[in-house]
Amino acid sequence: MGKSRRNFTGAEKMGLLRQHLIEKTPISQVCDQQGLKPTVFYQWQKKLFEEGAAILERSRAFSRKPEASDARRIEGLERKLIEKNEVLAEVMGEYVALKKQLAALQSPSGLASRR
Repeated sequence: MGKSRRNFTGAEKMGLLRQHLIEKTPISQVCDQQGLKPTVFYQWQKKLFEEGAAILERSRAFSRKPEASDARRIEGLERKLIEKNEVLAEVMGEYVALKKQLAALQSPSGLASRR
């Protein structure tokens, strides 16, 4: 039977990478201690450098302050929303009034008053 495959968590991988990159421990020593093939270690390192930049880019995009153009756009959208709500309230008021008139015309007492 062969060796069982060991799965490292993200935190464990980062710890091993940190051990090499920051503490300057040779890759061969890190791999020997963990029973890890150097090619796997290099794959983790490559992934860290490729995807690390994307993570930093995203965090910078989320942390930026809204610019003046964003503020103007938000203000315009808020005005449109207020106007839409006012128009909708007016239309709903007219709808309710018409419905009441229609109900009054269709009720038995409403029919008797028309005759």
